[in-house]
Amino acid sequence: MNRQIRKAGTFLALCYLALFVQLNVVQVATAKSLNDKPGNSRKVERDFNRPRGDIVTADGKVVAHSVEGDGRFAYQRTYPTDELFAQIIGTYSFVFGSDGVEKYYDEQLSGQSAEFQLKGLLSPFTETPNVGTVELTLRADVQSAAREALGTKVGSVVAIDPRSGALLAMWSYPSFNPNLTSTNDTMTARAFRTALAADPAKPTLPKTYRERYFPGSTFKVVTAAAGLESGVITADSPDFPVARNYTAPLTNRPLSNFGGSSCGGTLVAILRVSCNSAFAQMGAEYIGPEQMVRTAEKFGFGSAPNIDLPKPVSSVFPTDYGKRLRDGAVPGGAGIFENTPALAQASIGQGDVSATPLQMALVAATIANSGNQMTPHVMSSIRDGSGATIKEYSDSVATAAISKENAAILRAAMIEVVTDGTAKAAAIDGVDVGAKTGTAQLGTPVPSSHAWVITFAGPPGQPATVAVAVLVQAQPGASEQTGGTVAAPIANKVMQAALTPIPSSKPAGPTPGS
Repeated sequence: MNRQIRKAGTFLALCYLALFVQLNVVQVATAKSLNDKPGNSRKVERDFNRPRGDIVTADGKVVAHSVEGDGRFAYQRTYPTDELFAQIIGTYSFVFGSDGVEKYYDEQLSGQSAEFQLKGLLSPFTETPNVGTVELTLRADVQSAAREALGTKVGSVVAIDPRSGALLAMWSYPSFNPNLTSTNDTMTARAFRTALAADPAKPTLPKTYRERYFPGSTFKVVTAAAGLESGVITADSPDFPVARNYTAPLTNRPLSNFGGSSCGGTLVAILRVSCNSAFAQMGAEYIGPEQMVRTAEKFGFGSAPNIDLPKPVSSVFPTDYGKRLRDGAVPGGAGIFENTPALAQASIGQGDVSATPLQMALVAATIANSGNQMTPHVMSSIRDGSGATIKEYSDSVATAAISKENAAILRAAMIEVVTDGTAKAAAIDGVDVGAKTGTAQLGTPVPSSHAWVITFAGPPGQPATVAVAVLVQAQPGASEQTGGTVAAPIANKVMQAALTPIPSSKPAGPTPGS
């Protein structure tokens, strides 16, 4: 009998131990994943019945705010600027869930992070929930300038401070009005969700950092950087032959210059006119795949940027060029590989190369910042209900992409693209502006192309204070001038807005939950 009791006791003890372990797994280890699981409405119902902190731009514009509701929930999220920041701020909806800043900084906005919980323990008699205000690096004036400059053209604009990685604007058209999705009227919210999901233009998708496109000739900045870093390319050599096209080893299909034009020369000259034949030869015969891949990865290709927004996608530069077939059989001695023709295409931003607008803004910012790429971010600081600063973003170098000396060469070359090349429309009086235009031809029955420009701007002889990437999708025709005539004027207006200082006194926004 005693033996049976001991067995039963041991079995029950193991059951209690298993239950204890499972409870800890559920309540501690998997609590966050369960809270974030689609369909779990308990957390949302709790949060909708308490206030939530504001989201405020760098120039003092309240872009997300909670108001007292009179329906199912005590509070409802509202967005005073409508569609202007929708794709970056995201939405906070009982039906949609959350995205963007609302999702990434949910614990701070709801006062559930460790810092806010600790303050609550230290102030047990405070009745008002202590929720956080998220202050952004984004500026409403620069974002508005991007929206107005792009107009109804389908595309994206990203503006960033090269010195810190602080994002100043992230705009895509078309956008959507998050007030229609955040409403506590579930029938209305579901109707809008269905309509937005069916829209082929994908207005709710933040295309600035979650959608990839062919970068076209803007990628030639990376190719030039790879050449300089390899040591086989300098500002003065080689002098590429004047040609109308280039045929890579192992193929008989030439890569042509736009419009059948002829071009050649040293680095500055070929960047100024965006010479396909020279850059294709540079990548295929002088640099080679190892250096091209290594430099592209240093600029951020191949990995998602460490940005404080949900689900950023990585930009792509192909890495498989097959076996080495011959060494030293070409002018630069790079060697011949099975897929050398693909490398020639990739070197001018064609083939399998694809990039987000954010990535291409980072390319320009890296050149402007002496070769150092700063970690991009949208949060500047977080304050609690009393106005005290809980957290400030600490700037950091994401990658040292190229040397300071080589960045200086490319900076000067990109300035020449503006003063005497394809990006004259980006010029601003009294300001150093550098740029690279690009046109990515699309394989459609009717000729069309993505128009690109990447730029930077700052006081003469001083570090640039803004870098911009503009993408205008599917423009009629396929001319290298498209980036200069369509995208460059947009970048010009955005840079001018970013160069204008923020007024010293910012308007005060409403208090959380008011």
